[in-house]
Amino acid sequence: MIQMILAIILMSCGLFILGIATIGIFRFDYVLNRIHVAAKCDTLGAIFFLSGLAVWNGWNFVSLKLILIIAFLWITNPVVSHLVARTEIRTNPELKYKCETIEVQQEDI
Repeated sequence: MIQMILAIILMSCGLFILGIATIGIFRFDYVLNRIHVAAKCDTLGAIFFLSGLAVWNGWNFVSLKLILIIAFLWITNPVVSHLVARTEIRTNPELKYKCETIEVQQEDI
């Protein structure tokens, strides 16, 4: 019973964070702000939701797989968002007029 309540709380927190992220993505104007919201909230929301699924399932091999997925998301999602943001800075010449960006040198690649 406690396991089910904890799992429902974790999954509800994850869904709440993902819902707030969706609102934030539509609310912000610039691409870099949207990427920031997506990177932070999607990672946190997915971690909460998958943790809830692992608790709901109990401690077995499937929970181990879910924990490995959590670790993979925790590492890869911020890295991918950073790469998308760098690509946006390099390819959008009008971004300098909309956002404050740091100049990226060719040697930094």
